[in-house]
Amino acid sequence: MDSRNDMPSESERLSALYRCHVLDTPPEKSYDQITRLAKTALQMPISLLTLIDKDRQWFKSAQGTDIQETPSDISFCAYAIKRDNPTIIEDLQRDDHFAKNPLVTDGPRIRFYAGVPLRIMGKYNLGTLCVMDKQPRKLTLDQMLILTDLAGLAIDRLELRMSQSG
Repeated sequence: MDSRNDMPSESERLSALYRCHVLDTPPEKSYDQITRLAKTALQMPISLLTLIDKDRQWFKSAQGTDIQETPSDISFCAYAIKRDNPTIIEDLQRDDHFAKNPLVTDGPRIRFYAGVPLRIMGKYNLGTLCVMDKQPRKLTLDQMLILTDLAGLAIDRLELRMSQSG
């Protein structure tokens, strides 16, 4: 985990999330385009744009799964937002933190995770743009750059939404 002295409190992070007025909203083309591009460009079966609420991980956009949310205590993304940099776990079964996670051991048996924090206002990690696979994988530098660039587009949309909602 990154060590940051200026890390906002969880209540500040949640306040920023709620000011975006995005939780539990219907699907939106612009977010779906981002996750579809991530899924296709990185050749992954699952791509999600997640937002981490107090007790849940909610998916603003999901490609490759019908699940709309999961508890935050089993969320890979809740772990990833605690970092400033992308989180890549090539084999979740071999990772001490996630090997016993029910998303790894039971359905859907996720083995690979890569997520980029959605950091708005340069301060608040609200969720991630992530890709997942049911087999261990590696990402190339170009693939990681694509995921990071697409996360930047999602951040731009979240910040625009926040500024328009006052």
